[in-house]
Amino acid sequence: MFQAPEYTQAVSARLSEVLADIGVDERIVMKRRRTWLLKESMDNISGHNLLDKNGSRYTLGSQSEGTTTFGVHSDIDQLVCSDDINMIQDWSHWQPGVINYLMIQDETVSPGYCLLQRLRADVPLSYNGEPNKYEFRDRAGRILLRNKIMSDVAKAVGKKFTCWKGVQHGPAHTPPRQHGVYDTDIVGAFLCKSWPLQARQWLNQQGVGQWPSDNMRRYCSRTGCFVVGVGNKRNDNEQLEWRISTSLAERCLMFNLNITQIRCYVLMKMILKTYIKPQYEDTISSFMCKTVLFKLIANTHYNFWRENNVLVCLSMCLFALYNCILNGNCPHFMIPGNNLIVGHINHESKPHLLEILLYIIHSEGTALFWIESDDLGSRLLLKLNNLSPFKISDIVSGGLLQVTAENIDNKIKYCLSFISHVTKWLYEYC
Repeated sequence: MFQAPEYTQAVSARLSEVLADIGVDERIVMKRRRTWLLKESMDNISGHNLLDKNGSRYTLGSQSEGTTTFGVHSDIDQLVCSDDINMIQDWSHWQPGVINYLMIQDETVSPGYCLLQRLRADVPLSYNGEPNKYEFRDRAGRILLRNKIMSDVAKAVGKKFTCWKGVQHGPAHTPPRQHGVYDTDIVGAFLCKSWPLQARQWLNQQGVGQWPSDNMRRYCSRTGCFVVGVGNKRNDNEQLEWRISTSLAERCLMFNLNITQIRCYVLMKMILKTYIKPQYEDTISSFMCKTVLFKLIANTHYNFWRENNVLVCLSMCLFALYNCILNGNCPHFMIPGNNLIVGHINHESKPHLLEILLYIIHSEGTALFWIESDDLGSRLLLKLNNLSPFKISDIVSGGLLQVTAENIDNKIKYCLSFISHVTKWLYEYC
């Protein structure tokens, strides 16, 4: 299968056609990105300019990347951060008159995580006052922020706005669906404007594929990083650790994939949904698949990723994932010391996962026939029998237009409601 014989090329061509029919083509991918990036812009413009909120909201994940379909049912991932807190990794970035926290990344902290040390607001020195209920004084006398503050803030907001009650999943809060279409995972975070120290080496690495390019790496280095309120469960400092997220840099990388690479990622998520999730829900994540894809792209030549080679590309991705599980190590693409598999795959499930992946790899594409998401399997069978199934790409396009209209309508109503309340208050009290 890795030799791309005529059979594999023929199936790859048909598979690419099927994926285009269900909306995984350049046009729909760009429309998805514009839809959700427009929402991100509207959220931030209304928040900063009209409502005078000192914070930012980012729409991340599969929807804004354009790497999903209706059948995959990807959530909307929103990251909300306050601009009132200055996160620094170097003392030279300390600012007077604001809340400053120093990101500590030493041998006591898990790779991919950090501690947040409170600093004084008047001079660039460590804060030595009494810790509040969300702070902890360690043996070295440092005042460290507990990550529990993020989940408590989410709960407080949920109680204040009764219409926004939801479920807590780790660092994410999931409110009820507003329109019955998408779940929204809202994660609170702090923004650090400088690139994480643990990922500095990545900026100078270059694989045989010459990807990411130097321009992409320079852009990524300017995106900084986020710190999210969740610690490593295998570390004694779990309540004090904060996970380092390079989400904006990862979004940049996703925006620079070609359509074959995007299709491989979508197919991997469909395979997870069909073969892995029903039996082993919390083992292999889509982020692991994305990480494996990044690594493979960086170490293969660009001309490998062709539409008539998509089946071989998919098999290579699954084989790389297989090796990660076999070796018990799936290193984060930008912070290699962070092993994404740790704590997710136990000894009992490991052989079964390997067996499933090996079956799919050696199936020569027939395993795809059983994928029900977007009727991919049945559509592929029809294509291979020279029949043309009904295209839904235009329906997908119309659905995205409806989402855009609803986002604009909701934002206008929200802003008008705010203006109405302010006007009423001014009339009554001024």
